[in-house]
Amino acid sequence: MCLCFLVRAGDDGASYVLLGEKKRGLGAGNIVGLGGKVEPDETARDAAVREAAEESGVLVDPADLEEMAQISFWFPTKPSWDQRAAVFVARSWQGVPRETDEITPTWYDVSDLPFDGMWADARLWLPLVLAGRQLSAEFSFAADLSTVSHADVREWPRPEAGEAHSARRP
Repeated sequence: MCLCFLVRAGDDGASYVLLGEKKRGLGAGNIVGLGGKVEPDETARDAAVREAAEESGVLVDPADLEEMAQISFWFPTKPSWDQRAAVFVARSWQGVPRETDEITPTWYDVSDLPFDGMWADARLWLPLVLAGRQLSAEFSFAADLSTVSHADVREWPRPEAGEAHSARRP
């Protein structure tokens, strides 16, 4: 799975992130980032580019995606929902986000995210990612499939200038 968050500066000096109300599938009704399944013949980065186009109509250059996180989601009472997600942020793209069959997109002020409408785990990692912190995380969900029963969030060490990035992943 991949997630892609488009981030832009507003005329008011605030930062904004594109989220959308999911219309169908797992998490329908929740406010989510752009994203979805990684097809067998593509990388997570390629999937993020494809999903951004399919879900919002914008074109993102793969080089403009910064990988910010690797997250595992565990649902012990419904293992078919278990998934791992590569999380990307893009600050540059072409086009204007539009509504599609999958998402109704809305720009949200990064300092006032709609956590009450999102998956419960989002408040534990999304602000960190949007603040530029790279991380790996694991979340387990309770039997109600919405309450986080266990969370482990670890920041990746920042590489020194010129060093290769090597992230510890779950």
